[in-house]
Amino acid sequence: MDWMPLLSTLTGAAVGIGATLLGDRNRWRREESRHALEVRRTAYTEFVSALKAAGEEIRAVALGDHMSDSARDAAVREAFRATGLYTASERLWLIGSPQVVAAGNAAFHALRELRDAYAAGAPVGSPRDRPLIARRREAMATMRALMRADLGIGPLGIE
Repeated sequence: MDWMPLLSTLTGAAVGIGATLLGDRNRWRREESRHALEVRRTAYTEFVSALKAAGEEIRAVALGDHMSDSARDAAVREAFRATGLYTASERLWLIGSPQVVAAGNAAFHALRELRDAYAAGAPVGSPRDRPLIARRREAMATMRALMRADLGIGPLGIE
């Protein structure tokens, strides 16, 4: 009996199965990579949006009239909490790259310093809040640049 045709068939089948498995594995990797990128993009967007909303909320409260210092303090802190920033921050810590998490944490703490100043009575636009606002803007710009790099998006060049 001639074994050559049988061996050729078996070899061809093994190569075909191997190529199919390799192609499926590569396709799975690409899909997982795309999914991970989308999850990071969503978390980054949520965090940046929450930071922005918290900044706007505490500024609006600080611009308002308050009967007492304790009422102002409570209102500023509640405005900060109500934006969902803490939840967005935890998501960032769970899935962000180390560089993005560090930059996000710096932006979060810069905003918290501004919150604390407004809660303590610093007027909006005063010499007390200007350096805090500058620090926050710088931290936000750094964070955004790192997020864009992590997502494979080039720099804006306008910040």
